[in-house]
Amino acid sequence: MPPIVERMTTAAVLARRHDTPWWWADAVGIAAGVSLLVVIALWINGGGAGEVAGGGWAAVTAIGRLPGLLAADLMLLQVLLLARIPAVERAFGQDRLARWHRWTGFTSFHLMAAHVVLIVLGYAGQAHANAFAELWDLVTQYPGMLLAAAGTAALVMVTVTSVRAARRRLRYESWHLLHLYAYLGVGLALPHQLWTGADFIGSPAARAYWWTLYAAAAGAVLVFRVGMPLWRSRLHALRVGEVRAEGPGLVSVYLRGRRLDRLPVRAGQFFLWRFLDGPGWSRAHPYSLSGPPRDDLLRITVKDLGDGSARVAGLRPGTRVLIEGPYGRLTGETYRGGPVTMLACGVGVTPCSRCCGTCPTRPARRRWSTAPAPRPTSPSATSWPGWPATAGCAW
Repeated sequence: MPPIVERMTTAAVLARRHDTPWWWADAVGIAAGVSLLVVIALWINGGGAGEVAGGGWAAVTAIGRLPGLLAADLMLLQVLLLARIPAVERAFGQDRLARWHRWTGFTSFHLMAAHVVLIVLGYAGQAHANAFAELWDLVTQYPGMLLAAAGTAALVMVTVTSVRAARRRLRYESWHLLHLYAYLGVGLALPHQLWTGADFIGSPAARAYWWTLYAAAAGAVLVFRVGMPLWRSRLHALRVGEVRAEGPGLVSVYLRGRRLDRLPVRAGQFFLWRFLDGPGWSRAHPYSLSGPPRDDLLRITVKDLGDGSARVAGLRPGTRVLIEGPYGRLTGETYRGGPVTMLACGVGVTPCSRCCGTCPTRPARRRWSTAPAPRPTSPSATSWPGWPATAGCAW
C-alpha cells in the first residue's frame, strides 16, 4: 500500500468546516433554563400554588408534584445532552456535556425521590391511611403506576451504578449496558404522567409542552444515535484494508471506503468505531484519525491499552466497520487568535498533531517539539512528526 499523503488542501479544509455560531452555547443554556421555568409556570397555572396556600395534606401533594415535573424535565434534558446532536456537541464538547449529564442525572434522581415521598405522604394523609399501604395502592390501582414503578427501579439501578465507588468496580462495557436502562426508565414514566398526572389531564398547554419535549428527546436519539451512524456507515461502506505495526503495542489501521473525503470531520476530532469481527462488535471505541481523509482511505492509530484496543491488532482485511461521529471540540474552530500551547503524550499526540497542522496560523509561527521515543518500524510513519513519548505544539 503506498504511503498516505499527510496533507490537506485549504479548499478541502474549508469545504468541511461547520463553524458553530458564537451565541449557540448561550442559547442552549438559556433554553434549558427556560424549560424549567415553563414547568414551574405550568404547575402554578394548574393550581399548584393555590393548593399550597390552602395548606393541609393537599398542599403536601401539590408540593410533591413540582419536583416530579422538574425531575421529568431534567431527565429529558439529559437525553438531549448526550443524544450526540452535532451542533450541541460542537458548541460544548463531550467532556462538558458528560459533566452536565452527571449533574442533571443525580439532581433529577433526588427530585424524583422527593416526588415519590411527598406524593405518598400527601395521599396517605388525605385518606388517613398507612403510608406503605397507600404506596401499594398507588402502584397497583392507578393507571400507569406499575410501569412508573418499573421505570423508577431502572433509574435507581442506573444511579447507584453511577456512583464513583460502584463505577470503579464495574467494567466500562458492563456499566454502559446498565446505563442504557435510563432510556427505559424515562420511557416507562410517560404513561403515568399522561393518564393520572393532574398537571396533564386538565391543561392542554401542559400536554402540548410535554408531548413536544418527549418527541424531541426520542427523535434526537433515533436520528443522531441510530439513524445518522447507520446512514453514514452505509454511505461510506468502510472496511479494513490493512493493519500495520508501527511499534511495540502500536498499530495503524487503514480503512477503505467510498467518498471518504465528504466526511464532515476536522483535524483533532474522533469517531466511535465498531468492527464487525465477531462477538463484542457492538462495543464502540473512540479513536482519532491519524491522517487526513482521502476519497477512499482513512487511517487510525491505536495503542494497546485494554481488551478493545488489543483486539484491533488482530483485525483482518475486509472486516466491515460501523462509524459514529465525528465528535470532539479540539479543533481549529475554537481558535480565536493569540498564542496557544498544546501538550500531549503517547497516542494522544495524534489529535494534537493534526490540529496543530491545520490551525489558521502562518506555518512559520508553528513550533513542534518532541521527547525521544522508540523509532517506529513502519516506513509509512516517517511522515509523522515522530512517535514521541511526549510532545508539544505552540504558536
